[in-house]
Amino acid sequence: MAGNSQRRGRRLTPKAGAPKGTGGKNKDSLAGRGRTLPADERPWHKAYSGTEKLPQRTAWKQDKERRAAAEEGRAPKIGQPGTKDTTWGKGGGRGTPTTKGRSGKPAGGRGGPRVAPGRKANPAKDSPELLVGRNPVLESLRTQVPATALYTAQGIDIDDRVKEIVRTAADRGIAILEVSRAELDRMTGGVLHQGVGLQVPPFAYEPFDDLVAAALEQAAPLLVALDGVTDPRNLGAVIRSAAAFGAQGVFVPERRAAGITATAWRTSAGAAARVPVAQVTNLTRSLKACKDAGFVVVGLDADGQTDLYDLEAAVGPLVVVVGSEGRGLSRLVGETCDLTVSIPMVSDVESLNASVAAAVTLAEVARRRSVEV
Repeated sequence: MAGNSQRRGRRLTPKAGAPKGTGGKNKDSLAGRGRTLPADERPWHKAYSGTEKLPQRTAWKQDKERRAAAEEGRAPKIGQPGTKDTTWGKGGGRGTPTTKGRSGKPAGGRGGPRVAPGRKANPAKDSPELLVGRNPVLESLRTQVPATALYTAQGIDIDDRVKEIVRTAADRGIAILEVSRAELDRMTGGVLHQGVGLQVPPFAYEPFDDLVAAALEQAAPLLVALDGVTDPRNLGAVIRSAAAFGAQGVFVPERRAAGITATAWRTSAGAAARVPVAQVTNLTRSLKACKDAGFVVVGLDADGQTDLYDLEAAVGPLVVVVGSEGRGLSRLVGETCDLTVSIPMVSDVESLNASVAAAVTLAEVARRRSVEV
């Protein structure tokens, strides 16, 4: 007699068990959700610091935290709305793209997160970067940002910007490759690319010792150090100011700080090709090395003990240290500086943007040096 193995409709494959790995069977429920937004990018969180309109509920949370902090005599644990760019911007690409929230909708309102669900680009540290969006690509080509290839999607809607992008890339001898839109989606990690992507090679950093040695060979050595500046646009703007006012180089920490990305390249308006930039493992140790080499290290601080216009050390070998966008100089870096410098201001504005503060300081240093000459 035939057993169960011969019955009609029997199962030929084993039952599927729970998915293996972290998360178990609930792991699949997170598929396609995109990355989790940090607190300062969540409009519903009291730490929200985005540039888009602050929701009424979030404003109420922040006001409640301010009152509680005032009663307890501590600093309020809230964000600083308007200090972190979370918009995509007009024209399709001038702002900073972010990701979609768990609901699949932009987490910051109109023009907010623009990353496709379930897609995330994690390029290797030394791999080329792909700059996307018609305006960013066009501006990068105009400012001579180094590039190795231009990718265009098949069937792209050609406008004046695309025509100029292709023409400029061809004039510069950049390879132009036409790929399918699906392939460009994969290459860009799902970021809204508008049919174009510019491949930028990894930046070649200068060894720190060579940076210091080259600066000391100049008549007026001047270096700029950045302490925890995380916005690549601020980094690019500082490099541009360094080039404009005669600094011989810039150095930044390897961790928890912005590096030279395509965004930094574009913001520097090509100055990153002329000003050497070094990455250092330990910023405090590097500043001490500069002091041993004869530099005076000054840190920018709103509560600095020296007025910028009274900075007599500006005419000698100098390292200007610029703090991060939010917290300023870290404790160890501040203690390492020979002195801290404040920029006099006539209004009640608490502080300046990091790149603006650097530009003002470097301009004053250049002025004092020109007077001495």
